[in-house]
Amino acid sequence: MLVLGALLALFVLFNFILPMVVGLLKIALIIGVVGLLVFIAVTMVGKSSSR
Repeated sequence: MLVLGALLALFVLFNFILPMVVGLLKIALIIGVVGLLVFIAVTMVGKSSSR
C-alpha cells in the first residue's frame, strides 16, 4: 500500500501540480514583461514631455 500511495502521489505531482505551476509562472512572466514595457513607455513619454 505504501508503494502504491507513493506512485499515486508521484502521478498526481507530475500530471497535475507541475503543469499548473509552470502555467502560473508563464502567466506571471507575461504580466511582468507587459508591466516592464508599460513602465518604459511611461518613462519615455514623461521624459520627452518634460523637456
